[in-house]
Amino acid sequence: MADGARSDHPAVQKQLDRLSLLSPGRDVLGLERISAVLERVGNPYLNLPPVFHVAGTNGKGSTCAFLRAAIEAEGLKAHVYSSPHLVRFNERIRLAGALIEDEYLAALLARVLDASEDINPSFFEATTAAAMFAFAETPADACILEVGLGGRLDATNIVPAPAATGMAALGIDHEAFLLSPEDGTPADPMVRIAWEKAGIAKSDVPLLTQRYRDDMAEVIAEHAAATQARYLPRGENWDAAIYEDQLHYRDDQGKLTLPLPALPGAHQADNAALAIAMLRHQDKIEISEAAFRAAMGWAKWPARLQKLSRGPLRDILPEDTEIWLDGGHNVNAGKALAAHFDSYTDGSIHLVIGMLTNKDPAAIVEPLQPKIASITVVPVEGHEAHGLADFVGVAAPVSEAPNASEALKVVATQTPETVLIAGSLYLAGTVLEANRQLPE
Repeated sequence: MADGARSDHPAVQKQLDRLSLLSPGRDVLGLERISAVLERVGNPYLNLPPVFHVAGTNGKGSTCAFLRAAIEAEGLKAHVYSSPHLVRFNERIRLAGALIEDEYLAALLARVLDASEDINPSFFEATTAAAMFAFAETPADACILEVGLGGRLDATNIVPAPAATGMAALGIDHEAFLLSPEDGTPADPMVRIAWEKAGIAKSDVPLLTQRYRDDMAEVIAEHAAATQARYLPRGENWDAAIYEDQLHYRDDQGKLTLPLPALPGAHQADNAALAIAMLRHQDKIEISEAAFRAAMGWAKWPARLQKLSRGPLRDILPEDTEIWLDGGHNVNAGKALAAHFDSYTDGSIHLVIGMLTNKDPAAIVEPLQPKIASITVVPVEGHEAHGLADFVGVAAPVSEAPNASEALKVVATQTPETVLIAGSLYLAGTVLEANRQLPE
C-alpha cells in the first residue's frame, strides 16, 4: 500500500485502499495536478490561516514541531501537515492541535477522490488536497506545512503567499526524484538540492535558511532574487549558538537567551533557531519570548532520537538498558547520530537496523562504526529492504532477525548497555506500534 497507509477504522481504510491505487508521485511531480484537484473542490488552499512552509533534507519535521510548540505556547491554535506518518495515517493532519478524527478524515478523502478520479492525482497530491480542505474548514491561527519532497515541484508549494518560508539542513536524499536530469538545473548534486528546495520562495515573503556551502547559498540567493523573496540567511540576518548550556539567538529585533531544546541531539538547537527566525520575521501572528522559552521544552517529534518508554518491546531488555529509536536514513542523519553518541564508550551500542534498498546502509553504519558492538539486520514490513549480505565487511558481529522484537531478544543475551534501532521511519513506526507507544 502506498506509504504503508492503514487504519482500523473501516471508513478510513476504504479510502486508503483507493489511495493505494494511486501513483506515489515519481512521475507526476509538479503543480499541474494538485492545482486541478484543488480547483475541483473549491480551492481551499486560498482560505488558509497564515502558512509557515518548511523544506529541507533533515530537520524540517523538527522545525515544524518547534513552530507548533511556540504557536501553541502563545495560546494560539495551529494546523500541521507532515509526512510520512509513523503508525496511523491521521498523524499527517493535525487540526487546531489535535489529530484529525477518523470520520472526518474518511469524508474528506472521499470528497477529494470522488471529485478528482479522472485527474489521476498522486497519493501525496490527494492527501495534500484533503489536508487543505480540512485546514480551510477548521478555524485556527496558523498553518504549518512540511514539504513532502524537494520544494519547487512539491504539492504543498501550491500556497501562493505564506507568512514565512524556511529551509532546514540540506543533504543528498531522494536522488531518483531530485537529481533526475533536467535542462537548466545545476550540475553539482548539492547545489541542485539547494536549488530544488529554494523553489518554495515567494514574492515579498521571508525565506529563512540555515548555513550552507557558498555555492549552495549563491543559488538560493539567485532564486530568491528572481522571485523577489526576502532572503534572510543564517549568519547575516539572524544567528544562534549554544554556550553555557543555553541557546543564544539574535536578529535585528534583539537577542533571546533560551533553554536548550528538550528534544535530544545538538542539531535540534539549529532546528529550534530556524523556527524562531521564521516566527520573528513575519507579521501575521505575534509570539512572545515566554512562548519561545516554553517551546524549547514542549516540542515533540517522535522517532527522532526518541527513548523508548515502558512497553512490550522495551521490556524485553533490562530496565537499565537505554533503547533509542531514530528514523534517520541518510548521511546527515548518520552524522547526527554519531554526534549524539560521541561520549559513549567504544563498542557499547548494539545497532538494530532496517533500511530500504534505495538507501545506503553506510550512511548510518560508518559514522557510528567505533561505537558499534553488534549489528542485527531486520526487514522493513511492506518494503524492500537491505539484507544480511549488504553488511558484509562491517567491523562488528552481524546477524539477522525477522523483526525488531526478535532482534531485541538476540541483543538481550549480550547484556547491552545501549541499543539503537535505526534506518527507516517505516521501521520506527512498527517499533512504536509494537511497543504500544503511539504518536499523539
